[in-house]
Amino acid sequence: MRTRDEIDAIYKTSRWAKTRKTVLARDYYLCQECKRRGIIQQGNTVHHIIELREDISKAFDLDNLETVCLGCHNMEHPEKAGGKRKAKRNPNVIKFYRNNDFNI
Repeated sequence: MRTRDEIDAIYKTSRWAKTRKTVLARDYYLCQECKRRGIIQQGNTVHHIIELREDISKAFDLDNLETVCLGCHNMEHPEKAGGKRKAKRNPNVIKFYRNNDFNI
């Protein structure tokens, strides 16, 4: 597990600033978590799907980054608001959301 100082240092680099802008532009500044639920919501936070504490080598991996809104980011990290830490996501589990385009 990485220390908070190690992780915070990444966010202060020009490389992170460029990566962040790339992800926001790629996702059209839309929250990807809301979008999966059929909601269009502006996002301005770039979220690491696999946390840096677990794998710091994924810090700049575009496949590990997504744009999220503040509400969704707080749901992913309830400990930052004084709540209990969320259970770790199992990498072998895939989330599926209902697609309203098909009425089956």
